[in-house]
Amino acid sequence: MNKLTKVGCSALCGSLAAISAANAGDLTVTGGADLTWVSLTNQVTGNPIGMGSNYSLKGSGELDNGWTFDYTVANTNANAYSSSAIALSMGGLGKLNFNSGDSGNGIQAYDDKMPTAWEEAWGAGLGTGVMLVDGVGPSMNIQYTLPKFAGLEVAVAWAPKVGITDTADKTGSGDSANGTGAGYDMTINFNPDTGTEILSGLNIFAGAHYTDHYDGHSVEQDAYEGVTGITFDMGPVSFGMQTSANYTGEESSTTAYNTYKNHAYGIAFNISDDLSMSYGKMESRQAGYNNSDAQTYSDARTITVQSFQVAYTVGGASVRVAEVTADNTYHGTTTGADVEATIISLGLAF
Repeated sequence: MNKLTKVGCSALCGSLAAISAANAGDLTVTGGADLTWVSLTNQVTGNPIGMGSNYSLKGSGELDNGWTFDYTVANTNANAYSSSAIALSMGGLGKLNFNSGDSGNGIQAYDDKMPTAWEEAWGAGLGTGVMLVDGVGPSMNIQYTLPKFAGLEVAVAWAPKVGITDTADKTGSGDSANGTGAGYDMTINFNPDTGTEILSGLNIFAGAHYTDHYDGHSVEQDAYEGVTGITFDMGPVSFGMQTSANYTGEESSTTAYNTYKNHAYGIAFNISDDLSMSYGKMESRQAGYNNSDAQTYSDARTITVQSFQVAYTVGGASVRVAEVTADNTYHGTTTGADVEATIISLGLAF
C-alpha cells in the first residue's frame, strides 16, 4: 500500500462547507492483479491465460464537529474508470452514501451473500445468464443508513433515474431507453448479538426494490425485486441460504419472459488461517407470459450452477481454484447450454 498524506480534498470540502470546515485528509492507494487459467469442457477455450488489474484511491478526513467522510474512486482492468462514492458518517444521525453505481448500495449489496472461499458460484469466470437483483445499485444513487440499534441495521436508497450511472457534476442524464423513472430500495440486516457467542455469527437479511416505468415505452409496467436470506458463522464453518425474485415489468409481447426466481446455498470451511474451501449452488428459474411454450415453468427454464472452490493465501499472494458446472446456461437459449470449467487464479495484492 502506498500512502500519500496531506492531500487537500478541495472539491469535497467545498460542498461540505455549509456544515463545518474540514481538515486536510489522507489519500491511500490500494490495488492488485490477477492471473487466471480457464479450461472449458467441450468448449473452444482459445488462449486460456487472462490478466486483470485494478486499483482504488481512497481519501478520508474529519469535520470539526466529529463527522468523518470517505471518498473512493475505483479503476478496473486497463485503467478503466469504474465508480466513485462519497460516504459521510454523521455519528448518532447515521450515514449518507452518494454513489455512482459500484453495487455497494441498496438491494444489490445482497444479490448473493452466500459464504465462499473465493467467488460466488456463478461468478468464478463462467458465463451463466443468471438474473440477479440489482435495484438502484448500478445507478447514481443516495443511500441513508440509520444508526444500528440492538443488532438491527436499516438502509434506504433512492435513484432519481434508474439505469443512469456516472453522471458528472453540474450535468443531467437525460432520459433512459426504456422509460424508467425513480427507484427505491430498502434493506434490513439483523445480527441478534446480545452477548451470546452462539448468536454473534447469525445474520438475517431482507430487501425490496421498486422502479417506476413511464407509459409509452418498451417496458410498460413498474418493476419489483425482493431478496431474503440467512447466514451463520460458527467457528471455522459458515453456511447460508437465500432466495430472490425479479419482475422486470416487460409486457410488450406475449412471448416475453419477465420473472426470474433464484435460490442460492453456500457453505465454507476455514481449514486454517491461510487455507479455506467452499461449495456453492445457485438455481435461477425464468418464467413469464410465453403460454405457448410448454416448458415455461419446467426445468428447461432453470439454470443450475454449482461450484467447488479452494483458496490458499501467503502474505499478499492468493492461489484460488474453482471447479464449476453450469446446466442450462442462459435458460437454454444458447448452443452448448451445459458447461463445465476449471479456473485457476493467482492474486497479488499491494
